[in-house]
Amino acid sequence: MGILEVKDVGKRFGGLQALGDVNLSVAENSVHAIIGPNGAGKSTLLNCLVGKLIPDTGSVMFDGQSVLGRSPHEINQMGISRVFQTPEIFGDLSVMENMMIPCFASRDGSFRLHALENMMNEKDIVEKAEAMLEDMNMIDKRHMHADSMSRGDKRRMEIGMCLAQEPRLLLLDEPTAGMARADTNNTIDLLKQISDERDITIAIIEHDMHVVFSLAQRITVLAQGTPLVEDTPENIKGHPKVREAYLGETQVA
Repeated sequence: MGILEVKDVGKRFGGLQALGDVNLSVAENSVHAIIGPNGAGKSTLLNCLVGKLIPDTGSVMFDGQSVLGRSPHEINQMGISRVFQTPEIFGDLSVMENMMIPCFASRDGSFRLHALENMMNEKDIVEKAEAMLEDMNMIDKRHMHADSMSRGDKRRMEIGMCLAQEPRLLLLDEPTAGMARADTNNTIDLLKQISDERDITIAIIEHDMHVVFSLAQRITVLAQGTPLVEDTPENIKGHPKVREAYLGETQVA
């Protein structure tokens, strides 16, 4: 049994069935990718996992507890953090200030932007934020305005902000979207390091097959809201249904 268990999940929007009887099991301390063409239901599924949507049918269990009906904040407190397609950072704050907020939240249980000045005076918060910036190789950027950084650095900082909350499950929604290849490769290296060095499970939605096959141990392919196949990257590459539905011969050669 995986740390994340999705059973018979279905979701409709009016007459459109976005998800139909989705079953998914994510093993603890693994990297599991969810792929599929546009409209396959990937983002809908992810939104069901983090409380932004409630499925019409089925169940979503994290470490034996249901996430259904819980607010995104409650799900975050359970140990699930999400990285969105567009970096969710505080652009008007410095890199250090951005990192201090989740460090404080992990101890206090809430996000309180008005408490930034107080956080600066708390040694443990400052030390934790500095340590996370060191881990993200961003300590030299601590005083930079967050909005002035490249997309790759913003993403790196956002991942660090998620890790500062000490999650057990990190959900990544197309983390390399809009990146130059060098930033994409740096993000791959960072996620490999996180997977190798931390007690954390990673589930990733991604269109870039280079990213998927570089990171994932298991891959679930969605097509028209239902799982087409789940297997190892090696078997996915050669699966005829996957080639026909999504990848294409030239993309997996």
